[in-house]
Amino acid sequence: MLIQKSLVDLHQTGPYRRRVILSFFSGLGASLGLIVAIGAQNAFVLRQGIRREWILPVVLVCAVSDAALIFAGVAGIGAAVQGAPRLLDVIRWAGVAFLAAYGAFAAKRALNPGSLRAAEGRGNGTVWAAVGTVLALTWLNPHVYLDTLVLLGSLANAQGEGRWAFGAGAATASAVWFPLIGYGARSLSGLFARPAAWRVLDGFVAALMWTLAGMLIVHG
Repeated sequence: MLIQKSLVDLHQTGPYRRRVILSFFSGLGASLGLIVAIGAQNAFVLRQGIRREWILPVVLVCAVSDAALIFAGVAGIGAAVQGAPRLLDVIRWAGVAFLAAYGAFAAKRALNPGSLRAAEGRGNGTVWAAVGTVLALTWLNPHVYLDTLVLLGSLANAQGEGRWAFGAGAATASAVWFPLIGYGARSLSGLFARPAAWRVLDGFVAALMWTLAGMLIVHG
């Protein structure tokens, strides 16, 4: 009944308002489809959430970065990025180097997990280290430019007058998703009180980072 009422209310709104609402939810769905997949950024947010370490700054950086890129794409900067392949090449190789190095650190942690206990609160990492890492994982990934500036920007501009509503919907998806996995990961703290669980997680993170680095090398 609630869904039926919502559809009736939507049908009864004016054409412009209806287009804006549909554009907003189109952006929301498109953005969720891109960011929900497991990637370097999501893996880092998940790990911070399990450790209960600097979750708020990390999720804010992710959400704000995505919003900035999305609205830049809506403004038409995606076309300029497509016309600058050398810039994307520089970002690609910087991303390869960073992902390979981060994977090596994760592998080292997996081999020597120690006695990390998420339930004890923040570890030895500083807020600046956490923010710097998530900034690198976000801005040194060329795919983020293609997904946000180019793909979402193109989809948004296809909405015509509803392009900014589409962008708002896409940015809302990030604003909901990152706190969800960051703070939702706290429920796993009991499981990750055991070093063996951290060994598995860091081993997965290392494999993921190296795989993404390899994909950047092979596919560009």
